[in-house]
Amino acid sequence: MMLRYALQTVRDRKAGFLGAFVALLCAAALVTACGTLLETGLRGKIGTERYAATPVLVSADQNVHETTVKEKKGGRTKTKHKAKPVAERAWLPAATVDAVRAVPGVERAVPELTFQAVPLVKAPGTPVPSYGHAWTSAALTPFTLTEGRAPQNGGEIVVDRALAARAGLKAGSELAVQSTGEPGTYRVSGVATTDRGDLARQSALFFSDDEAQRLAARDGQVSAVGVLPAPGVGAAELAARVERALQGTTAHVATGDDRGPVEFLDAAGARVKLVSMGGAMGGTSLLVAILVVVGTFALSVQQRYRELALLRAIAATPGQLRRMIGREALLVGLAAGVAGALAGLPLAAWLHGRFVDSGVVPVTLERTAGVFPMCAGVAASLLGAWAAARITGRRIARIRPAEALAEAAVERGRPGWIRSGLGVLLLAGGAVLVVVLASLRTEPASTPVTFLAVVVLAGAVSLLGPLLVRGATALLAGPLRLAGPGGHLATANLRGNATRMASAVTPLALLTGMTCTVLFITPTLGDAARAQARDGIRAQWVLAAQGPGVTREAAERVRRTPGVTAATEIVHTSVRVGLTKYAAQGVTPAGLTRTWDPAVTGGSLDGFGEGSAAVSELAADQLGLRPGSPLKLTLGDGTPVTLTVSAVYARGLGFGDLTLPHGLVAAHADNPLADGVLVAAEPGSGTGREQLAAAVRAFPGVQVLSAADADAARAERQDAGAEINLLAMGLVLAFTAIAVVNTLAMSTAERFREFAMLRLAGAKRRQVLRMLRTEALAVVLIGTALGSGIALAVLTAFSVGMTGVASPAVLPVAYAAVVGVAGVLALAATALPGRVALRVPPVAVATAKG
Repeated sequence: MMLRYALQTVRDRKAGFLGAFVALLCAAALVTACGTLLETGLRGKIGTERYAATPVLVSADQNVHETTVKEKKGGRTKTKHKAKPVAERAWLPAATVDAVRAVPGVERAVPELTFQAVPLVKAPGTPVPSYGHAWTSAALTPFTLTEGRAPQNGGEIVVDRALAARAGLKAGSELAVQSTGEPGTYRVSGVATTDRGDLARQSALFFSDDEAQRLAARDGQVSAVGVLPAPGVGAAELAARVERALQGTTAHVATGDDRGPVEFLDAAGARVKLVSMGGAMGGTSLLVAILVVVGTFALSVQQRYRELALLRAIAATPGQLRRMIGREALLVGLAAGVAGALAGLPLAAWLHGRFVDSGVVPVTLERTAGVFPMCAGVAASLLGAWAAARITGRRIARIRPAEALAEAAVERGRPGWIRSGLGVLLLAGGAVLVVVLASLRTEPASTPVTFLAVVVLAGAVSLLGPLLVRGATALLAGPLRLAGPGGHLATANLRGNATRMASAVTPLALLTGMTCTVLFITPTLGDAARAQARDGIRAQWVLAAQGPGVTREAAERVRRTPGVTAATEIVHTSVRVGLTKYAAQGVTPAGLTRTWDPAVTGGSLDGFGEGSAAVSELAADQLGLRPGSPLKLTLGDGTPVTLTVSAVYARGLGFGDLTLPHGLVAAHADNPLADGVLVAAEPGSGTGREQLAAAVRAFPGVQVLSAADADAARAERQDAGAEINLLAMGLVLAFTAIAVVNTLAMSTAERFREFAMLRLAGAKRRQVLRMLRTEALAVVLIGTALGSGIALAVLTAFSVGMTGVASPAVLPVAYAAVVGVAGVLALAATALPGRVALRVPPVAVATAKG
């Protein structure tokens, strides 16, 4: 029977359920989109291009492994194996080729060299990564010549057809290439293509075998071995034989779709990033969705108190009311969940496209659109609707019939003790999270806690909202009365309908708090890092490259320039100590203290060189290091080394946690070229931009920047990082903004009887509209103040933990824009429904049935 009532209610009160439907639809779409990103990270396909004709591929293990054994009661042990990826390409010993060649069933084992090779030519279209190879490995695709011949000496090169078409190259053309050393000019001896068409995700440049070996700078190593089976030998059978032959080595055997991650290391790394990002976004989205949906349903049920009270008065039992409200919620939740899940798929495609355009996710990682994220979206909608209906309908279903009618006529004077108690608990939980956040010193640990703290504190605002609104109204009563009769009416409504107003304050507080946190978390960290870099760079000039990097010869030319006292080459990478990842930089030791001051707090940089390492105070605390301690780490390509700590420094944000010798880092990096060169000149020598620019004029793409220009470039990169954060959390913010409009529109639209009574009592239409505007401004003021307080507390704790000082970066223009947008949304969502409601003659409303 209650199911029939639920169906009838949903059918007859479509407008009343519209707000809940919109909230649930957006929640389902949001969960589906985030779930699709998460699934893409877990199961997204990385298709191969270069190894399309290579059934079996042998490569080096791209992970660092760690095994831990824990003693348990009863003498038992528990063994755990963990692995984390390294940052650069890992290489195999060249002897692996011979070992593979000796396996029965192998027709041909082709050594592969993959290294950076950037053509220095302007070409239209979107640039794609460019790699160099030995011509003998062309058979792995395979490439065949369409023009010219194979390279026969170190001065010749074969290019793929797509690059030739973009750059206007043909056999006999000359092409400058920047690889791992100095740029060189090669004669194009031929143009090649594949029987599958042009490469879509990369450019391939083929050198002679000796020249490729020289450019790769990996003597005695290969990046992979392509295995071509003999006739009649299957790929799976051959792969098993190769695995047995290479057992006990670090070699990894791949077939089928597993070949793609070997070819595109950035896509394999992006999987991990996408899983982390999708999980964080999905978790935050789910918490925000629950908070918003509960608030929306609370308002929906509150608007039906009169109807529910009448049902109690005609002997409907509490259980029947709960079942009816729950079934209504499930009906709305199911419809909204299905629609939201379908809407979430194009939303996920759009978000994935934006991540690809911004460089966060490579195009080689294909988006997966499975059924699991859609099911999760529908389940989240159903669960959220049912839970929200149970929570919000609990009180009206449990009170006696006579009390129910009284409740319907006048809002309760104060919220129930259970609601207030839960609000206090959430507030205490948020305070604990803020305290914990202030003690976290790494970005991966602090970022999820930051957004969780915002949501938890916003939840406390939701539960304590009526009390907060009444307290704020008491403070605003004087200024509101200055607005005349509309202000008096607005003050009375805020006091008498605090619960209804609190339902509008909560999404505003969440929108303001979440948006400010997203906007200002990157500047808070970035400004501190830039300040440390500014204070620690003693060099007056910086060499920067618009291409792959600054070559060693360019740095030497600068060192030989009269008046230059030191030039420090810097190359960046990441290393692992155990399984923990640390940002690292390699620096040339000669004249280091003339160009760089990391604020050494222990040890000394004097004598820094081969076998040395300098570490930040954070890394020293985490790893238990001090000057003279041995430091065991794994370099970017998986090579283990042991160094001696020579110094501990304070400016870890500006210069990374580990500083290593330049030669060591460059020898184990995919791109050994310097990211920048710090140049110090003798004061009064007259050596400036013109002299340094003349020294590097022969090196294309290298430019001379002042220290201020270099700082401005860092600020631009910081802004790009902030845009990525905003993009990642943009869906959550958009959902919250929709919730603000939805809640305020629902709250205003159901007040048509109140407006009619005011009109019949003598209030003019403009006075009612002025009352609405005053209420909206008060709600905006309360909501933005609470949201700003949440953001300030969270960002301050984040700043203390990450930078050591309570100095969050707040951009005034951005903050004003956040408050302005919140105000515009609130005023529009209040004024438009209010004007529609006032169009109905008040007498018609007063005499209408129901």
